[in-house]
Amino acid sequence: MAADAAARALTPRILVLRRDNIGDLVCTTPLLAALRARLPQAWLGALVTTYNAEVLAGNAALDEVFVYEKLKHRSGGLISHLRTRIAQMSRLRARELDCVLVPAPSPQSLKLARSLKPAQVISVPSSVPARQHEVERAFEVGKAFGLVGKPGALQIFPDAQRSAELQSQLGGGPFVAVHISARRPAQRWPLDRYAALAAALSEQQKVMLLWSPGAKDDARHPGDDEAAAMVLGAAKSARVIPVATPDLKTLIAALSLADRVVCPDGGAMHLAAALGKPVVALFGDSPVARWRPWGVPHRVLQPDSRDLADLALDAVLGACADLARAG
Repeated sequence: MAADAAARALTPRILVLRRDNIGDLVCTTPLLAALRARLPQAWLGALVTTYNAEVLAGNAALDEVFVYEKLKHRSGGLISHLRTRIAQMSRLRARELDCVLVPAPSPQSLKLARSLKPAQVISVPSSVPARQHEVERAFEVGKAFGLVGKPGALQIFPDAQRSAELQSQLGGGPFVAVHISARRPAQRWPLDRYAALAAALSEQQKVMLLWSPGAKDDARHPGDDEAAAMVLGAAKSARVIPVATPDLKTLIAALSLADRVVCPDGGAMHLAAALGKPVVALFGDSPVARWRPWGVPHRVLQPDSRDLADLALDAVLGACADLARAG
């Protein structure tokens, strides 16, 4: 019995559950890498959503990635959706999990974790210390398996074919990427300032203008086609190149081709950091200490009002120039 317990300790079956946003999952990748290094013989899986799953494409730390579709994002009928969900939960229960790690312990996530019938569910406190980064918070759940010290770099892996296709379409660089999409109003910088920024940056190098495509009034997946058209029209520069990013694979590939990235706080910012790109990050009402770019040179700009409508163009241009000089 003691020998069996010792063997199980070296080969535990661990599932990491992350059912929230793109950036949150990116911030969990140092945990995955550290768990794999600490427990090379363990079975390590992740349960994520259709919305953020591409973050883990090509991640060799994982033995398996389970992807489920949230009810609000379902693409098919309700009955089909529920059958798929039940089948997936059955597959996970059949794994006889030793542990489910929950870095973001929302009531829904904890309920889902317990429904998988693991021997143990490990989460972190729902409150976040003022100076703790989300990467450090996610890393905390690994302490039960002996993880110590500072978390490593973020990790994502661009699709080589998609990157090559984009490179062929865009031609030679260098590029600076400017991403304009943001979910919440306080994170949205005015479009006329994005246009002026793109025009100014294009005097030095090509600019990739990135956005989530679609109509802004799409209730399920609002997009920024209209906003991008306004920025492109006002920038009036052939060196500002439009690159719509309909999926995460395309967004990651586009960011991988950039030398530097300018974007609001959000998923694109964390993806850029995971690709090792210097970032000028525009922060609205999010806490900078928790969500700043991790592990890369960066400049963070946040107005006192916590509303990006109050962030001046000159401040962003200055940050871009400063970051370019530092690089």
